[in-house]
Amino acid sequence: MEACEKGKLYIVATPIGNSRDMSPRGREILAAVDIIAAEDTRRSMVLLNKLEIRNRLVSNHKFNEYGKARRFVDEMLSGKSVAVITDAGTPCISDPGNELIRAAVEAGIEVIGVPGCCAAVTALSVSGFDLSSFLFYGFFPRENAERKKLLEKLRRGDTRTFVFYESPKRIMELVDFFLDSGAGVELCLCNDLTKLHEMSFRGSPAEVKEKLLAKGSYDKGEYAVVAEIREDYLFTKTEHTVSAEAMLVDAMVAQGVSGKDAVAAVLADENNSYSKNELKAALLNLKRLIGNG
Repeated sequence: MEACEKGKLYIVATPIGNSRDMSPRGREILAAVDIIAAEDTRRSMVLLNKLEIRNRLVSNHKFNEYGKARRFVDEMLSGKSVAVITDAGTPCISDPGNELIRAAVEAGIEVIGVPGCCAAVTALSVSGFDLSSFLFYGFFPRENAERKKLLEKLRRGDTRTFVFYESPKRIMELVDFFLDSGAGVELCLCNDLTKLHEMSFRGSPAEVKEKLLAKGSYDKGEYAVVAEIREDYLFTKTEHTVSAEAMLVDAMVAQGVSGKDAVAAVLADENNSYSKNELKAALLNLKRLIGNG
């Protein structure tokens, strides 16, 4: 008896607002596969109806992704093909899909990407910022303490351009955070990308806030936020007000920990601007000083 040929897993990008952005190849694959694994079957059905695709639609959202992965893999091992789609854009970019892909790879199933729309990439492309390198951080943190930690992290790297997603209900709160923090950033807020009334708001946090208020109904539609850190706002070595050795000693005395644990404690301190390697070098220097003393 011959072994059944394995099916394939297709990761299919869908439009982020304008249904005409669906690629012909993506449409062909969705019409041809045996199963479409969708983040929200009700929302995906709207798109599939527009595309005149009638296919087996199964939910694959973040709350059932772990349980469903094995089921989809079994279907593909039996010879059926599966396409993964999300509510909008490219799967796995702050959307479900990773668990299924990982399970498929482990089972020796071929995974094929079908490229198309992605809100983060579209926002970057129209931002006008330096895109020689950039980082994607998904949704911006909700808690103020986490926001502060992330902002400090953005100031320390070589990359100056970052892209996030944000809810329309929290967009003004995010802009206010940049304002209250005195953040040296330029922003490009992209709202309702590819839709009829899409808008982009560019400028400093203060300028962007003014433009949002002028728009009025700014708390509607999804946002992709691109932030470029100004060069004069980046952390530099000259900004260290306390030596790395002093910070380590303080941590060891105050918390009664070893040098290794002191490195971890200082790294966790939001006021710290030293890298892990710099702190390790400082610890070695302390050991040398103690040894020579």
